[in-house]
Order: sequence, then structure tokens, then C-alpha cells
Amino acid sequence: MHIKWIATIVGALLGGGIFGGLIGYGIGSVIDGLINKEYNGVSREQGDFVISFLLLFAKVMKADGKVMRSELDFVRLWLDNNLGQENTQNRIELLKEFLSKDIDLNQVCSKINFTLNYASRVQLLHSLYGIALSDGDCSKEEKATIELIASLMRISEQDYKTVEAMYYKNNDSSYVILQVDKNASEDEIKKAYKRLCLKYHPDRVASLGEKAQQIATQKFQEINLAYESIKKERNFS
Repeated sequence: MHIKWIATIVGALLGGGIFGGLIGYGIGSVIDGLINKEYNGVSREQGDFVISFLLLFAKVMKADGKVMRSELDFVRLWLDNNLGQENTQNRIELLKEFLSKDIDLNQVCSKINFTLNYASRVQLLHSLYGIALSDGDCSKEEKATIELIASLMRISEQDYKTVEAMYYKNNDSSYVILQVDKNASEDEIKKAYKRLCLKYHPDRVASLGEKAQQIATQKFQEINLAYESIKKERNFS
């Protein structure tokens, strides 16, 4: 099964056609073995899920032309927390291989769109920002790459702006997070808050595991904080 998988998944994801992508990738016995390990004890869907994530991580990490140790450490911790420590080193080796290859974001995001629900795709943006900011600064190239990924994952502009505003604070951040105009009425703000509470509830990313839900809960609090900030500014309850 491994040759078929490499030809249809890795080859397609990295571009150049099915067999052309396979040859261009120069998969070799080492990478072949790494990918087989990724499928050891898990379903094909689970393996595809992990590899798609690693490809996106690699795309963001190399967007500014350099890969920092802090970024690799972030991914390692992300893998440990979200997928368990088993096979983490194997996945890091795959990530390093992906860092040296051209990645077709359209193909990768198409697979993720098929695999993950909308709320989980929004949650993934937080992980991508986490990588970009792991060295203390998100470059304009990294930010542009994340914005492109959001578009390809069919994340609405409003939802993307909500995520972005959680990392780039200014006087209007609370309004951007709640997706309302600064001149919105009290009733409009309350309705927006209730809508976002339903939309971003941590239970909606349960399929990503307990750790992902914990992270989602932390980000969910950003919505509550934004609402409380506006209530205090507007003096309503």
C-alpha cells in the first residue's frame, strides 16, 4: 500500500503530477520507511490527517526563508500534546523533509477541507499563528501565508479577522473579535456574542482531541474578554 499512497498522496500534494511528483520528491527508502511508520497502528485517514498538518506547518515555517529552532520545538510540543509522544520523532523527520520541498497548498488544503469540520479548520489557524510567533515575531511573509491558507481552507474573512485580532491587539480588537462595527448597538453586540459563543464552543473541535479542546477553551475566553471589555466601555450589562 505504501507505494500507492506515496504516489497518490505525497506526489500529488507536493506537485508535479502523481508519478512525476513521486520521482521529483526522490522519496527513497528512508522516507518510505518514515511514512510507513506514520501509518503503523493508525488508519489511513489518521495518517493523512497528520501529514496534511505537517505540510501546512512546513509551509508557514519556511515562508520567511529561515527555520528557527523555536519553531521546531513548537511543532514537537504540538505533536506531543495533540497526538501523543509515540512516533513524534518520526513526524519531526517528515516535517524536516517537507521543509526542503515545494508544497502545493491547494492540494493540502483540499484534503484538510475534506477531513476537518469548519470549527476545526479555524482552530488550526491558531496553531499556525503559534508557530509563526514562537520566535517572538510573525513576519509579513508568514502572516501572508497563514492568510492564504485560511482562504484555501474556506475560512470566512470575518472569522479570519477574529483569529488575527486575538494575536494583534489594538483599540478596536474587541469589536473585530466579536465581528461587529464599533458603532454597533448594544443589541447587535449581544447577538454577536451569543452567535460566536455557539460557533466557537470548544466542543466543536472535540474530534481533534482533549489537548486541542483545552487550547480552544483558552481562545474561547478571548471572546468572553472582548465582550466584557465592550460592556465595560459601553457601560451595559
